[in-house]
Order: sequence, then structure tokens, then C-alpha cells
Amino acid sequence: MIRLAVSDLDGTLLDSKGRLPDGLFPLIEQLHENGILFCAASGRQLVSLEKMFAPVQDKIVFVAENGAICAWQGEIFFCKTLGAENTMRALKEIAALKERQVYPLLCTPDCAYYEDMRQPFVSYVEASYLNNAHRPLTEIAKKGEICKIAVYDGLSPENNSMQVLPQKLAGLRVIQSGDCWLDISSEGVNKGVALGFVQKKFGILRSECAAFGDHMNDYEMLLACEHAYVTENAFAGLKKLIGKTVPSNDEGGVLHALKKILSRKR
Repeated sequence: MIRLAVSDLDGTLLDSKGRLPDGLFPLIEQLHENGILFCAASGRQLVSLEKMFAPVQDKIVFVAENGAICAWQGEIFFCKTLGAENTMRALKEIAALKERQVYPLLCTPDCAYYEDMRQPFVSYVEASYLNNAHRPLTEIAKKGEICKIAVYDGLSPENNSMQVLPQKLAGLRVIQSGDCWLDISSEGVNKGVALGFVQKKFGILRSECAAFGDHMNDYEMLLACEHAYVTENAFAGLKKLIGKTVPSNDEGGVLHALKKILSRKR
């Protein structure tokens, strides 16, 4: 029996235009009424997730910043930061790649900070991060409150920054999170570890969990759930690792899967 259904957002639950599927909120209400908890797990900031799911935010759990933050009904019950030293070290290595169209965004639980004003980087920040501010990043880094560094790579991380940063930032987690993004966080921080805190808080077993993802930053989350699926549009490497699929995000694959989960409960 499924008691927890967790889904990535971009590329998984959201369609290619960034829209939630029609009928999702009533479905989440029905899941909640039938004892099934829905979890939105994303690289997005917590405040953005809470706004996106405002009509049902008190009935779902949030995993934000790719696993650095877990929250339930307005309370953050898990938060892991990078620390000032690691943040400064990462900024130094990212700065060396500036001429290769690589720009950092410092994410705290409350706000995302950027310094470079180049486009389309700023447009992506403003579209995805509800609370954002233009500040000198070294000032923000020294406060030691950074839970994630989101790195925009205009040339695509796979063949650019991911060829450099993982080796330069040994001891930190560096993972591609989208076609133009990679994330830097503390070692051991990922959606799977965060989901472990969710499972513990609500007393839910791995065998009672279903998960849906589309990219490598979802891998540990999928492993943390016995019933794991990727969308047909998922990153090829992840599809090979997981094997089981649902229809693509544009076909509402996750929504249909959630309806099936609900029908088995009734």
C-alpha cells in the first residue's frame, strides 16, 4: 500500500511550459483524505514551492533546494548548509569559468542571490526564484547560510562545467540538475537523504513509497522508494538506471500514476 507519493517538478510533474497538470490540487486533496501524503521534491526554493501549491500547501510536504530543506505546514524540519568556507571555495572555482558562460546563484532558505547580470541567466533566476536579490556574492557567502549553489551553464553542464567542477570541488556534491543547470551542495545532501527525514517523521516505510523523476538529481530519491518511475522524457542515463517509466510530463504521466495509486486505495 502506498502512503507517500513523491514527485520532482521540472521535467516530471510540470509540463514543458512549466505548468502544473489540470486537476492536480483536487487529486492531492483526495490523496490526503485517503491517507496518502504527497511530497513535492524540487531544486526550487521553498517559498516558490509554497506559492505554487498554495491551495494545498498544508496537506503536502516539501523537499526544496534539491534536498537541502524539508518543510511541513510552514515548519522547516531539516536544513543543511554549505558553510562559509565551502561556499567561498566554490565561488572561486565558478569564477574561473565565467568566460565559459557559467554563473552562480547562492540559495538560502529565504532568498536566492545573484551578482552577474547577463541574460538569459537573470531571466531564469527571476522566473524560477520568487525571492531573489542582486547582491555581491562574497558578502552573502560569508554569512554561512547557503544551502545550495545553483550554477547556470549557458553551454550545457554535461560538456562544460561538469567536466571541471566535480574534480575541483572534492568533498562537495556537484550534480547536473537540468539542461542548463548544475547544483553544488554539502556532501551527502540529496533528495534521497531528505526523503529519509520525511519517511522518519511520518513513520513511512520504503515499501510504502512511490517516486517520479526525470534527471540525475532525482536518482537517490528514486532509490529511496520501492516503487520508482521516470517519465518517458527523462534523461537517458536515468531511464537506463531505473527502467520503469510513466508517460512524459507533457502527457501528464505523473498525474495518471497518482490517480492509479488513489484507485487502489479505494
